[in-house]
Amino acid sequence: MIRFAANLGFLWTDRTLPDGIRAAAAAGFDAVECHMPYGEDPVAVRAALDEVGLPMLGLNTDHSGPEFGLGAIPGREAEARDDVDRAVEYAVAIGCPTVHVMAGRSGRIDGAEATYRSNLAYAADRAQEHDLTVLVEPITTNAFDGYHLHAVDQAVETIDALRFDGVPDVVRVILDFFHVVDMGDDVLDAAGRLGDRLGHVQIAAYPDRGEPDAGDLDCAALIPAIAADYGGYFAAEYRPRGDLEAGLAWLSPWLAGRAA
Repeated sequence: MIRFAANLGFLWTDRTLPDGIRAAAAAGFDAVECHMPYGEDPVAVRAALDEVGLPMLGLNTDHSGPEFGLGAIPGREAEARDDVDRAVEYAVAIGCPTVHVMAGRSGRIDGAEATYRSNLAYAADRAQEHDLTVLVEPITTNAFDGYHLHAVDQAVETIDALRFDGVPDVVRVILDFFHVVDMGDDVLDAAGRLGDRLGHVQIAAYPDRGEPDAGDLDCAALIPAIAADYGGYFAAEYRPRGDLEAGLAWLSPWLAGRAA
């Protein structure tokens, strides 16, 4: 069964996180994920998750500053690790299994990749303490100028280097349809190159990043093709083209197919 998650950083953003969780459950989603939940009481978030029976799949380290994350920013290591500690603590409190370490806009200057790997090693050690997974995500530089990790092959290189250095093997990659295609890559080919490094998938249309039922990507074909070798959720991280509730019509055929 193909399972879908609602990204509450893009959907139901007019509500508190607990109410967004309830809305996602009512819409038929199997799980939720979020971006930066730190202004929300983790006790209330955990209670909402338990109430509706959905898992929270992931959250991000703080990316509210102009750098859009600090993981690969030389000279900011102490702050980056504080962000990791905060994210791990929150994840544990709400029962969330993954933490996405935001790399930031390093421009890939000298020392940036070494800083990134060092901070990811720190995050991996912290994650292993709590049986969590660390996620990284290639993000398009067309939308986020100078973002350090912007290509799938860069993510492969980083994870392989961490493995070679004996870092706990808990770092995986988010494959985001929109970001991958915007950087000129092929989604299905990228998934194949990631292999066992693939940790999570996010879906949206291209090029408008709307509901995954239009545009240049055939999500109806891509999703089952990837699901053949991937047992995780497909997270809807899109920007509604209009009314959010009306736009959820894209999900109906998938849910109806389960009963067929």
